[in-house]
Amino acid sequence: MKNHQLKDRNVSGINKNIIATLAYFDVFNYPLTAGEIFLFLGDKCDNEAFNATLSHLLITDSVYKFDGFYTLKNDPNIAIRRQEGNSKAAELIKIAEKVGHILIRFPYVRGIAISGSLSKNFADDESDIDLFIITAKNRLWIARTLLHMLKKLTFLVNKEHFFCMNYFIDEDGLEIVEKNIYTATEIVTLIPLEGDITFEKFYSVNAWTTTYLPNNYMRVATARPLRNTGLKRLIELAFNNKLGNAIDNMLRNITASRWLKKTLQKRVNMKGIVMGMSATKHFAKPDPVNFQHKLIRRYESRVNELLHDTESTLAHV
Repeated sequence: MKNHQLKDRNVSGINKNIIATLAYFDVFNYPLTAGEIFLFLGDKCDNEAFNATLSHLLITDSVYKFDGFYTLKNDPNIAIRRQEGNSKAAELIKIAEKVGHILIRFPYVRGIAISGSLSKNFADDESDIDLFIITAKNRLWIARTLLHMLKKLTFLVNKEHFFCMNYFIDEDGLEIVEKNIYTATEIVTLIPLEGDITFEKFYSVNAWTTTYLPNNYMRVATARPLRNTGLKRLIELAFNNKLGNAIDNMLRNITASRWLKKTLQKRVNMKGIVMGMSATKHFAKPDPVNFQHKLIRRYESRVNELLHDTESTLAHV
């Protein structure tokens, strides 16, 4: 009897974990395979209990399955959307690999990874290539400015918005400050392209993600080894001094001032989100208040609503 009660409590916990996992990706209208659900569970569990619980949720119509994908929405179109998005993502990832191979040649760039929806293997007609970039210590703003100068030139071929370098950190600020389900998911789903050793260090200092996603793993092996060209080494040597420090600080101040002006004017990006940047010596990233915090509140509200409905349903089974 005692073992049976323990098992029931465990299944109840898995119920909540499965619902919470699907709810998170439901925010993005993205259904998951059974293997993906397991990877993104908030707690560890054995496969037998997981499979039994998932089957029970299907029987009670708490979860739906279409073409091998699980979702909280009783809509087969969501599976079709994912399949089409996966196909488009495969094409964009190939392009991202070529872009990364070019950008890694720029001074002070130490690592490049695919982030955003593309790192979850999804793209649609409006998707661009989001890139997560790691730079050398104390040279983030020189690297960022040079990369954005290249991006500005892409308007000549109508590709200015094709790829987006929206998150920079340097080797002295590898640990992600915000620790929550959103940042944990973004970290473990990164697809490293360049800088294998750099990303080994990055993942090491961000091992806290296992608190939120204990079953997940990080794809270090996908990154190419860092190879510096003679020109890259020469430029870095020229600015590894006080002048380089002064230029990096100046570029940070100029960029932060421009972005603050955009935020105060409530200018929005192509996705309709108010433009804002959180900027220090060691990172340049979207202001978490403008998107991240709102998404987490929306997710938590949705989870609470779903768990209440699911518990009521299971209680009457």
